[in-house]
Amino acid sequence: MEKTITYFEKPGEKNTPALVEAVKTRALELGIKEVVVTSTTGKTGVAMAEALKDTDIKIIVVTHQYGTTEEGKWDMESQYVSRLNEMGVEIVSQSHMFSGVEKSLSRDTGGISRIEIVADVLRKLFGKGFKVAVEVVLMAADSGALTMENEVIAIGGTAYGADVACVIKPAHSNNFYGLQIKEIVCMPREK
Repeated sequence: MEKTITYFEKPGEKNTPALVEAVKTRALELGIKEVVVTSTTGKTGVAMAEALKDTDIKIIVVTHQYGTTEEGKWDMESQYVSRLNEMGVEIVSQSHMFSGVEKSLSRDTGGISRIEIVADVLRKLFGKGFKVAVEVVLMAADSGALTMENEVIAIGGTAYGADVACVIKPAHSNNFYGLQIKEIVCMPREK
């Protein structure tokens, strides 16, 4: 099999429009039925949902838990949440698989946990957006948002927007090694 991979020079939000088009093309080519997209504010989720609105592809927007940047607050912006709700997009909000309580323990007691090592390896070898793409598939799977039988496209980003997309066979976090990265659709060359 031969296919094209889109490489961006640098990570960042400026890559989102090209990524959205590449994901749409590849999802339709493969008959993908679910796309998992990370979105802190909801903006990237809306962009992906808008691009796929005339298809039968389910969009799952995954965002982090309340209190990530300010105690008791959620970073999703109401304008984007409203739009996602109007389009019937499922929003999953939960703690990061590769940090959560482990990160707090490491910060307060010293050392590093095994799960933080997994995150660090993905982040340093492939980039932050790649780590996020893997992580959000686990989060979506554990929340019950995925059907689990089929490959999905997972989208991650570095800070804002999206710059990584991968075709992934999903797994639950308790079966981490069952997750398989099948293809890279887009990624930045610089990490």
